[in-house]
Amino acid sequence: MTSFRRLVTSGSPLEPEIGFSRAVRIGPYVSVAGTAPIADDGATAGPGDVYAQSVRCLDIAEQALREAGATLADVIRTRVMLVDIARWREAARAHGERFSQVRPACTFVEVSRFIDPEWLVEFEVDAVVATTDPRDSVTHEGP
Repeated sequence: MTSFRRLVTSGSPLEPEIGFSRAVRIGPYVSVAGTAPIADDGATAGPGDVYAQSVRCLDIAEQALREAGATLADVIRTRVMLVDIARWREAARAHGERFSQVRPACTFVEVSRFIDPEWLVEFEVDAVVATTDPRDSVTHEGP
């Protein structure tokens, strides 16, 4: 497969340490990594508040999408990971505010914990961008 690969960074010191990007675009496909509720100052946004943390996660993911040349309207799948699945409606409220018109495929899952124990939720986002830029064409070689 040949295509243009664009890496989007958030500036997190964990990116080079772990070896990941906030988002990756290959051709028309954009994947945003698990996005935690990290405030601009590096602290946890909205401690104890699933809704506030969800809003922050989606703000970060939306910025990464924009930097990759995508929008929320291009999103086809989201994953919402919670440490307490009983609080899914709080995360769903934030999700619905962004995606009520887009309605991507969505999965909610419970996890045992995140890197930072103050994080209650993380989001992953995948998008497909309609484009006419030839660098965004994915070609396959072989039979």
